[in-house]
Amino acid sequence: MSRLITRREFVATSAAATGLAATTSPVSGQAPAIRSGGVKPVVVASANGNRFKNGGPVTAVEKTFQMMTRGDDVLDAVIAGVTICELDPEDTSVGYGGLPNANGVVQLDASCMHGPTRRAGAVACLEGVRTPSLVAKAVAEATDHHLIVGRDAQAFARTMGFTIEDDLNTERSRSRWLEWKHRTDPEHYLDPKKRAQAWYDAGLQMVREGLIDPGHYYGTLNMNAITAKGEQCGVTSTSGLAWKIPGRVGDSPIFGAGLYVDNGVGAAGSTGRGEANLYNVCSFLIVEHMRRGMAPKDAGLDALRRVKASTVEKRLLNAAGNPNFGLSFYIVNARGEFAGVSMYATTYAVCTENGAQTLATEALLEGKATD
Repeated sequence: MSRLITRREFVATSAAATGLAATTSPVSGQAPAIRSGGVKPVVVASANGNRFKNGGPVTAVEKTFQMMTRGDDVLDAVIAGVTICELDPEDTSVGYGGLPNANGVVQLDASCMHGPTRRAGAVACLEGVRTPSLVAKAVAEATDHHLIVGRDAQAFARTMGFTIEDDLNTERSRSRWLEWKHRTDPEHYLDPKKRAQAWYDAGLQMVREGLIDPGHYYGTLNMNAITAKGEQCGVTSTSGLAWKIPGRVGDSPIFGAGLYVDNGVGAAGSTGRGEANLYNVCSFLIVEHMRRGMAPKDAGLDALRRVKASTVEKRLLNAAGNPNFGLSFYIVNARGEFAGVSMYATTYAVCTENGAQTLATEALLEGKATD
């Protein structure tokens, strides 16, 4: 990222990064990454980063680790991993086949931050492009801006050579939306005082019945990485809250909330209830805690305590008086130390020289959000 690239160069490198998922061998069998200056290279991500392969041989965290340990730029590596999930129709939390908004339209958000060059880019409410993370990368590399939204984000993507599709729904995402519509009211003529609660309750009931993966109701993939040279990067991509009000933007494309990277300190990103994270700007908070010497786990748990303390509305509290939603952070510091923390117990993905793993997060609260 030492220079701005031309449109032709960008489209060529973007296509190559997306296609790498089907051509590179798995992490297993690779020589261990060489450490430089005591830095342990690592990729840390939400759990879907070690689940989906889009028909290829490796998961997202494996792809990223492969590329960055062979010398590719850390942003290119992370983007290549993220696009595996964005293109996989089985991952309903991001990209193609992501759960749509209340009108049945898939609207996508994404952000990226490149530590070595201090560049960043993001898009919000982007329609028709399967890989919003690549469009966010284009914002960082080809413009003087940080965030482009809505129809203008799509126009920008078209200008940069991206294919624009009429509909990013799959049969699965559309059928889930139709089920939600049926449950809330076929005519959408609910009592205004009850409508918002019915809107929310119908979605959560589908989670309880197994129609929606609990981790995908709020959507999102976050991935952060550090190379043996100490170069850091983070990317967050999401289809947003299932059945959201059209135009709603959560924390994912907002720097300091859904993602924050300081190359000399660390990186943090999130999944879960975006509104709770936006109110507290937690990714920035976590990185600042690490700047003052806190370990990644301690910094993340402190951010969750702040979210818990600021959650006072009755509608957002469970019977125990705790937040009735999930929120997770994925964190790495400048030494390669990492953590996954969450409001309630869940899992996250990690890839090191020992391979990819799905690990349990460090939870702030016992039980479940629905208790």
